[in-house]
Amino acid sequence: MMLDINEMRFSYRSREILRDITLGLERDDILSILGPNGVGKTTLLKCINGILKSRSGTILVDNDDLRELTRTEIARRIGYVPQRGEVSMITVFDAVLLGRRPYISWDVTRKDIEMTQEAIERLGLSDISLSPIGEISGGEHQKVQIARALVQEPKILLLDEPTSSLDLSNQHRIMDAVTDVVREKHLSAVMTMHDLNLALRYSNKFIMLKDGEIYAAGDHEIMTPENIEAVYGLAVDVAEYRGHAVVIPV
Repeated sequence: MMLDINEMRFSYRSREILRDITLGLERDDILSILGPNGVGKTTLLKCINGILKSRSGTILVDNDDLRELTRTEIARRIGYVPQRGEVSMITVFDAVLLGRRPYISWDVTRKDIEMTQEAIERLGLSDISLSPIGEISGGEHQKVQIARALVQEPKILLLDEPTSSLDLSNQHRIMDAVTDVVREKHLSAVMTMHDLNLALRYSNKFIMLKDGEIYAAGDHEIMTPENIEAVYGLAVDVAEYRGHAVVIPV
């Protein structure tokens, strides 16, 4: 199993945010973490990446206990794409190259350069590879962050709302790119998502958080009107359109 979480709990001081989180992920799986604002979706991602330390339970990444790994070892296994990346005046190429940092012991190698170029081409960033990060669009910046995560050669991609603030076209371009990479490289991906329709279209597994716990977990069968209303407090229908499930508020 690529990711195995068992009875994980996390608290901010005395306030418990997540409890009894148990889930498993295999290669080629794309998991969407769903739930309303403030339920702990981003916190869960940060626990998986070791940015936050869980209070109890275990997190295994490719059978290795996360608590026993160094930050470099974690970076070689997990690529993390936050909601908002840092904005600076370094070029797109250099920003992506930073993803090779866990492997660079003395100087940049030919492999580091080639992998950076490959990721830039894959995400359609070649035309702006020498542009400063501070001068590109939000959609392009999101692609840069994903490209940087890819050159880490991770086994797991963590994406915190990868389509937030993007137009319709860029939402699907980024999700298509993520899906293609997961299938081609046989990775696993975990995403926090607010758009249920994007989640349904691009994910094969789901967990729905409510009050810090997993309310429902599984494949498309758990995405029922009853579960969605229980988690979000909104009555919906789930219909099928051209082979895709679609959530429609009633």
